[in-house]
Amino acid sequence: MPELPEVETIARGLRPALVGRTIARVEVRERRLRVPIADEFAARLGGRRIDAVDRHAKFLLFALDDGARLLVHLGMSGRLTLGTAERPAMPHDHVVADVGDGASLVYNDPRRFGRLAVIAGDRVTEETVPGLDALDPALTAAWLRARARGRRTSVKALLMDQRHVAGLGNIYVSEICHRAGVRPRRAAGGLTLAECARLVDATHAVLDDAIANGGSSISDYRDGFDRFGSYQERHAVYDRRGLPCRVCATPIRSAVVVGRSTFWCPTCQR
Repeated sequence: MPELPEVETIARGLRPALVGRTIARVEVRERRLRVPIADEFAARLGGRRIDAVDRHAKFLLFALDDGARLLVHLGMSGRLTLGTAERPAMPHDHVVADVGDGASLVYNDPRRFGRLAVIAGDRVTEETVPGLDALDPALTAAWLRARARGRRTSVKALLMDQRHVAGLGNIYVSEICHRAGVRPRRAAGGLTLAECARLVDATHAVLDDAIANGGSSISDYRDGFDRFGSYQERHAVYDRRGLPCRVCATPIRSAVVVGRSTFWCPTCQR
Protein backbone atom coordinates (compact mmCIF):
# COMPACT_ATOMS: atom_id res chain seq x y z
CA MET A 1 0.00 0.00 0.00
CA PRO A 2 1.36 3.46 -0.85
CA GLU A 3 2.41 5.21 2.35
CA LEU A 4 2.92 8.88 3.19
CA PRO A 5 5.96 9.50 0.92
CA GLU A 6 4.23 8.02 -2.13
CA VAL A 7 1.03 9.99 -1.56
CA GLU A 8 2.99 13.18 -0.85
CA THR A 9 4.95 12.66 -4.07
CA ILE A 10 1.70 12.40 -6.02
CA ALA A 11 0.28 15.51 -4.33
CA ARG A 12 3.39 17.59 -5.02
CA GLY A 13 3.51 16.47 -8.63
CA LEU A 14 -0.16 17.03 -9.43
CA ARG A 15 -0.53 20.32 -7.52
CA PRO A 16 1.00 22.68 -10.12
CA ALA A 17 -0.65 20.78 -12.95
CA LEU A 18 -4.18 20.75 -11.53
CA VAL A 19 -4.73 23.79 -9.30
CA GLY A 20 -6.97 26.24 -11.14
CA ARG A 21 -8.31 23.65 -13.58
CA THR A 22 -12.03 22.90 -13.86
CA ILE A 23 -13.31 19.33 -13.95
CA ALA A 24 -15.39 19.34 -17.12
CA ARG A 25 -16.78 15.82 -16.94
CA VAL A 26 -16.36 12.63 -14.93
CA GLU A 27 -16.93 9.09 -16.18
CA VAL A 28 -17.31 6.36 -13.56
CA ARG A 29 -16.68 3.01 -15.22
CA GLU A 30 -16.62 0.87 -12.08
CA ARG A 31 -18.24 1.78 -8.76
CA ARG A 32 -17.37 -1.41 -6.88
CA LEU A 33 -14.35 -0.31 -4.90
CA ARG A 34 -13.77 -1.25 -1.24
CA VAL A 35 -16.22 1.55 -0.46
CA PRO A 36 -18.56 1.79 -3.48
CA ILE A 37 -18.44 5.09 -5.37
CA ALA A 38 -21.61 7.08 -4.70
CA ASP A 39 -24.20 7.46 -7.44
CA GLU A 40 -23.91 11.26 -7.30
CA PHE A 41 -20.07 11.26 -7.41
CA ALA A 42 -19.73 12.38 -11.05
CA ALA A 43 -22.43 15.04 -10.75
CA ARG A 44 -20.83 16.55 -7.64
CA LEU A 45 -17.46 16.89 -9.38
CA GLY A 46 -18.61 18.11 -12.78
CA GLY A 47 -18.01 21.84 -13.25
CA ARG A 48 -16.00 22.21 -10.05
CA ARG A 49 -12.65 24.04 -10.00
CA ILE A 50 -9.69 22.48 -8.18
CA ASP A 51 -8.38 25.10 -5.72
CA ALA A 52 -5.77 23.02 -3.87
CA VAL A 53 -4.15 19.57 -3.81
CA ASP A 54 -3.26 18.42 -0.31
CA ARG A 55 -2.60 15.26 1.68
CA HIS A 56 -3.41 13.89 5.13
CA ALA A 57 -1.74 10.62 6.11
CA LYS A 58 -2.26 8.28 3.13
CA PHE A 59 -5.17 10.27 1.68
CA LEU A 60 -5.13 12.73 -1.23
CA LEU A 61 -7.46 15.71 -0.79
CA PHE A 62 -8.49 17.99 -3.66
CA ALA A 63 -10.14 21.20 -2.41
CA LEU A 64 -13.02 22.24 -4.70
CA ASP A 65 -14.41 25.71 -5.27
CA ASP A 66 -17.71 24.89 -3.52
CA GLY A 67 -15.96 24.01 -0.25
CA ALA A 68 -16.14 20.24 -0.72
CA ARG A 69 -13.14 17.97 -1.17
CA LEU A 70 -12.41 15.08 -3.45
CA LEU A 71 -10.90 12.34 -1.28
CA VAL A 72 -8.74 9.65 -2.86
CA HIS A 73 -7.25 6.66 -1.04
CA LEU A 74 -5.18 4.41 -3.28
CA GLY A 75 -5.67 1.21 -1.31
CA MET A 76 -3.28 -1.60 -2.23
CA SER A 77 -2.88 -1.09 -5.96
CA GLY A 78 -4.50 2.21 -6.94
CA ARG A 79 -2.86 4.76 -9.23
CA LEU A 80 -3.97 8.32 -9.90
CA THR A 81 -2.29 9.69 -13.00
CA LEU A 82 -2.62 12.73 -15.22
CA GLY A 83 -2.48 11.88 -18.90
CA THR A 84 -3.40 13.24 -22.32
CA ALA A 85 -6.23 12.32 -24.63
CA GLU A 86 -3.77 10.11 -26.53
CA ARG A 87 -3.39 7.81 -23.52
CA PRO A 88 -5.09 4.52 -24.47
CA ALA A 89 -7.74 3.17 -22.12
CA MET A 90 -6.28 0.56 -19.78
CA PRO A 91 -7.87 -2.34 -17.93
CA HIS A 92 -9.02 -1.24 -14.47
CA ASP A 93 -9.43 2.46 -15.40
CA HIS A 94 -12.37 2.89 -13.03
CA VAL A 95 -12.75 6.69 -13.03
CA VAL A 96 -11.72 9.20 -15.71
CA ALA A 97 -12.05 12.96 -15.13
CA ASP A 98 -11.68 15.43 -17.99
CA VAL A 99 -9.72 18.39 -16.58
CA GLY A 100 -9.43 20.43 -19.78
CA ASP A 101 -6.82 21.02 -22.48
CA GLY A 102 -7.05 17.38 -23.50
CA ALA A 103 -5.88 16.15 -20.09
CA SER A 104 -7.55 13.46 -18.00
CA LEU A 105 -7.08 12.43 -14.38
CA VAL A 106 -7.42 8.63 -14.28
CA TYR A 107 -7.94 6.35 -11.30
CA ASN A 108 -6.77 2.79 -12.05
CA ASP A 109 -7.03 0.03 -9.43
CA PRO A 110 -6.75 -3.70 -10.27
CA ARG A 111 -7.61 -4.86 -6.73
CA ARG A 112 -10.31 -2.21 -6.16
CA PHE A 113 -9.28 -1.64 -2.52
CA GLY A 114 -9.19 2.15 -2.90
CA ARG A 115 -11.74 4.81 -2.14
CA LEU A 116 -13.02 7.88 -4.02
CA ALA A 117 -15.57 10.21 -2.48
CA VAL A 118 -16.66 13.83 -2.38
CA ILE A 119 -16.77 14.92 1.26
CA ALA A 120 -17.61 18.10 3.17
CA GLY A 121 -14.58 20.30 3.70
CA ASP A 122 -14.91 20.15 7.49
CA ARG A 123 -15.05 16.34 7.69
CA VAL A 124 -11.47 15.43 6.79
CA THR A 125 -10.66 13.87 10.17
CA GLU A 126 -13.92 11.91 10.29
CA GLU A 127 -13.44 10.63 6.73
CA THR A 128 -9.72 9.82 6.98
CA VAL A 129 -7.85 8.92 10.19
CA PRO A 130 -7.61 10.75 13.53
CA GLY A 131 -3.86 10.42 14.10
CA LEU A 132 -1.27 13.16 13.95
CA ASP A 133 0.28 13.34 10.49
CA ALA A 134 3.82 12.00 10.58
CA LEU A 135 5.16 15.23 9.05
CA ASP A 136 3.27 17.50 11.45
CA PRO A 137 5.66 19.66 13.52
CA ALA A 138 3.56 18.72 16.55
CA LEU A 139 5.09 15.23 16.38
CA THR A 140 7.75 15.72 19.06
CA ALA A 141 9.63 13.43 21.42
CA ALA A 142 7.43 14.51 24.31
CA TRP A 143 4.26 13.85 22.31
CA LEU A 144 5.45 10.38 21.27
CA ARG A 145 6.61 9.51 24.80
CA ALA A 146 3.19 10.43 26.16
CA ARG A 147 1.53 8.16 23.60
CA ALA A 148 3.94 5.30 24.31
CA ARG A 149 3.86 5.45 28.10
CA GLY A 150 2.41 2.31 29.68
CA ARG A 151 1.73 0.53 26.40
CA ARG A 152 2.59 -3.16 26.02
CA THR A 153 2.21 -3.03 22.25
CA SER A 154 5.35 -3.02 20.13
CA VAL A 155 7.07 0.10 18.87
CA LYS A 156 6.13 -0.95 15.35
CA ALA A 157 2.45 -1.37 16.26
CA LEU A 158 2.37 2.07 17.89
CA LEU A 159 3.95 3.81 14.90
CA MET A 160 1.64 2.04 12.43
CA ASP A 161 -1.51 2.79 14.42
CA GLN A 162 -3.29 5.51 12.44
CA ARG A 163 -5.05 6.65 15.62
CA HIS A 164 -1.67 7.86 16.87
CA VAL A 165 0.80 8.56 14.04
CA ALA A 166 -0.91 8.89 10.65
CA GLY A 167 0.68 7.98 7.35
CA LEU A 168 3.25 5.33 8.26
CA GLY A 169 3.10 1.71 7.17
CA ASN A 170 5.21 -1.41 7.05
CA ILE A 171 8.03 -0.13 4.85
CA TYR A 172 8.76 3.16 6.54
CA VAL A 173 8.34 1.99 10.14
CA SER A 174 11.07 -0.60 9.50
CA GLU A 175 13.30 2.08 8.00
CA ILE A 176 12.57 4.60 10.78
CA CYS A 177 13.31 2.11 13.54
CA HIS A 178 16.62 1.20 11.92
CA ARG A 179 17.71 4.80 11.56
CA ALA A 180 16.71 5.47 15.18
CA GLY A 181 18.54 2.38 16.46
CA VAL A 182 15.38 0.96 18.05
CA ARG A 183 14.14 -2.61 17.56
CA PRO A 184 10.59 -2.65 16.20
CA ARG A 185 9.51 -5.55 18.45
CA ARG A 186 10.32 -3.75 21.69
CA ALA A 187 7.48 -2.76 24.01
CA ALA A 188 6.57 0.85 23.28
CA GLY A 189 6.03 1.54 26.98
CA GLY A 190 9.74 1.07 27.62
CA LEU A 191 10.87 3.84 25.28
CA THR A 192 12.89 6.60 26.90
CA LEU A 193 12.49 10.24 25.99
CA ALA A 194 15.87 10.09 24.22
CA GLU A 195 14.74 7.11 22.15
CA CYS A 196 11.51 8.89 21.28
CA ALA A 197 13.60 11.85 20.12
CA ARG A 198 15.63 9.55 17.88
CA LEU A 199 12.44 8.03 16.45
CA VAL A 200 10.98 11.46 15.70
CA ASP A 201 14.20 12.64 14.05
CA ALA A 202 14.38 9.41 12.06
CA THR A 203 10.75 9.80 10.97
CA HIS A 204 11.43 13.23 9.52
CA ALA A 205 14.70 12.17 7.90
CA VAL A 206 13.41 8.94 6.34
CA LEU A 207 10.21 10.52 5.02
CA ASP A 208 12.07 13.52 3.60
CA ASP A 209 14.58 11.22 1.86
CA ALA A 210 11.80 9.01 0.50
CA ILE A 211 9.85 11.97 -0.88
CA ALA A 212 13.00 13.39 -2.47
CA ASN A 213 13.42 10.06 -4.27
CA GLY A 214 9.82 9.80 -5.44
CA GLY A 215 8.75 7.15 -2.93
CA SER A 216 9.24 3.38 -3.08
CA SER A 217 8.02 1.39 -6.09
CA ILE A 218 7.82 -2.13 -4.67
CA SER A 219 5.04 -3.44 -6.91
CA ASP A 220 2.17 -1.25 -8.13
CA TYR A 221 3.12 2.29 -7.10
CA ARG A 222 3.68 5.00 -9.72
CA ASP A 223 3.50 8.77 -9.21
CA GLY A 224 0.93 11.12 -10.71
CA PHE A 225 2.68 10.98 -14.08
CA ASP A 226 3.11 7.18 -14.11
CA ARG A 227 6.78 7.31 -13.06
CA PHE A 228 8.54 4.86 -10.75
CA GLY A 229 9.95 5.94 -7.40
CA SER A 230 13.54 5.01 -6.54
CA TYR A 231 13.70 4.99 -2.74
CA GLN A 232 13.46 1.18 -2.70
CA GLU A 233 17.07 1.19 -3.87
CA ARG A 234 18.06 2.99 -0.66
CA HIS A 235 16.17 0.86 1.87
CA ALA A 236 18.40 0.05 4.82
CA VAL A 237 16.48 -2.99 6.08
CA TYR A 238 13.08 -3.42 4.43
CA ASP A 239 12.93 -6.64 2.36
CA ARG A 240 16.69 -7.19 2.91
CA ARG A 241 16.61 -10.30 5.11
CA GLY A 242 20.01 -12.00 5.14
CA LEU A 243 21.73 -9.13 3.35
CA PRO A 244 24.40 -7.11 5.15
CA CYS A 245 23.34 -4.04 7.11
CA ARG A 246 24.45 -0.96 5.23
CA VAL A 247 25.94 0.42 8.46
CA CYS A 248 27.65 -2.54 10.18
CA ALA A 249 27.40 -5.45 7.69
CA THR A 250 25.51 -7.69 10.14
CA PRO A 251 22.91 -9.81 8.28
CA ILE A 252 19.44 -8.29 8.45
CA ARG A 253 16.84 -10.32 10.34
CA SER A 254 13.09 -10.51 9.91
CA ALA A 255 10.01 -11.67 11.78
CA VAL A 256 6.27 -11.22 11.55
CA VAL A 257 5.11 -8.31 13.73
CA VAL A 258 1.55 -6.95 13.63
CA GLY A 259 0.87 -9.46 10.89
CA ARG A 260 3.54 -8.03 8.58
CA SER A 261 7.13 -8.95 7.77
CA THR A 262 9.43 -6.73 9.81
CA PHE A 263 13.14 -6.17 9.26
CA TRP A 264 15.91 -4.99 11.59
CA CYS A 265 19.65 -5.14 12.26
CA PRO A 266 20.45 -7.02 15.51
CA THR A 267 23.63 -4.97 15.98
CA CYS A 268 22.50 -1.43 15.16
CA GLN A 269 19.11 -1.68 16.84
CA ARG A 270 18.57 -2.21 20.57
